[in-house]
Amino acid sequence: MSRSVLVTGGNRGIGLAIARAFADAGDQVAITYRSGEPPSGFFAVRCDITDAEQVEQAYKEIEDHQGPVEVLVANAGITRDQLLMRMTEEDFSAVIETNLTGTFRVVKRANRGMLRARKGRVVLISSVVGLLGSAGQANYAASKAGLVGFARSLARELGSRNITFNVVSPGFVDTDMTQALNEEQTKNILAQVPLGRYAQPDEIAATVRFLASDDASYITGAVIPVDGGLGMGH
Repeated sequence: MSRSVLVTGGNRGIGLAIARAFADAGDQVAITYRSGEPPSGFFAVRCDITDAEQVEQAYKEIEDHQGPVEVLVANAGITRDQLLMRMTEEDFSAVIETNLTGTFRVVKRANRGMLRARKGRVVLISSVVGLLGSAGQANYAASKAGLVGFARSLARELGSRNITFNVVSPGFVDTDMTQALNEEQTKNILAQVPLGRYAQPDEIAATVRFLASDDASYITGAVIPVDGGLGMGH
């Protein structure tokens, strides 16, 4: 049965792969994007998740187009990497505001419809950095670690309503960001990964789609690493 799916930050990289995976399975997929031109084939809504009014308007447009959101994938996020002594208050707060508080906004709004339906699937995209840590990424790591506590609290709060909350924690993924690294940087990164390669965006997407499927109906509050073994034990 076709479901109403929303992927935030679904215009490129991991988010786009996730959106395509749901669309290929026959779901109606909406994406949000903040800048640039959205990819074709999806119902795309421009939305900055740091703005509560834009989030509300985006949901209204999506609900008018394809009904209440039944599956939410909170993927939108930013980085502002900097060593602690050089990191400004704005560097820190901007990342927290987008990655953590922005996720709170889109999840809270989606749950309005999920509570009425007494069912729903929410998947948050975190990062291996949120559990493992990374020098120069204290802001990003804090925001991504926060998603774990957020999801697990809501799993306890709303499990009785048949709404599941799970977290996918990718490692290094073959996207525009990693493709911009030089050969030495790539070599150093891959030396830390037991499987010795980057993940493909489709591998992250497959895990997300599984968590939103009936096969995962008894999984909630889980953190699923898709990181080639980089963060094992954390």
